[in-house]
Amino acid sequence: MIFKDKVFIVTGGSSGIGKATAQQLVARGAKVSITGRDKEKLEKTAGEVGALAIHADVSTEAGIERTMKETLDAFGSLHGLINNAGHGWVRKVGDYTWQDFEDVYRTNVFGAAMMGQAAAQYFKDKQYGNIVNIASTAALKGYAGGGIYSTSKFALRGLTQCWQAELRPFNIRVIGVNPSEVTTAFAQPGRMEREEVSNKLRGEEIAHAIVSALEMDDRGFIPELTVHATNPF
Repeated sequence: MIFKDKVFIVTGGSSGIGKATAQQLVARGAKVSITGRDKEKLEKTAGEVGALAIHADVSTEAGIERTMKETLDAFGSLHGLINNAGHGWVRKVGDYTWQDFEDVYRTNVFGAAMMGQAAAQYFKDKQYGNIVNIASTAALKGYAGGGIYSTSKFALRGLTQCWQAELRPFNIRVIGVNPSEVTTAFAQPGRMEREEVSNKLRGEEIAHAIVSALEMDDRGFIPELTVHATNPF
């Protein structure tokens, strides 16, 4: 893929992996819209990276419709979706609540699925498109306290595999990316970003993996990519 003048949506683009991905796409000449629920933070990030801010919650039908409409109105086309919006809790058996599951699954699974569907419908008409689903190494192996978050990412990984089977005949590439621990705002009170640690992954490394996978000539694609820190100990 040649990025110049290609149009991308990056959900959850206000910070972390989403922000870093938008930044790297823009640097390569792409046109990018980013979504987020915190309007002030979203607009600040958009100004920093040169993206279009769309104040939308993609875990809702209205948010997905707004994201697609405002992107197409602004840029006239769409070539890629980075399904990045997500969050989670650490909860052990005995501490689960219905609301915990509903909150996490609404964004990580239902929102990602319906955002992907909206993009796929557009891509099928064009016979071209790219969807990158940001899952997690928690989608490869469960862990203590991961009953809510990990299972949501297992579901997203399964969706990725189903979409690969369904959408390849339409020249749509679907790529799953599994980051290991990244110093982002994940599970942080108030969504405050963690400070960088020299031996931990940053959003930049995951963004590099996403962009590198997309950069392959359109005749090929990488179904799944997992990124670990070299020496996190």
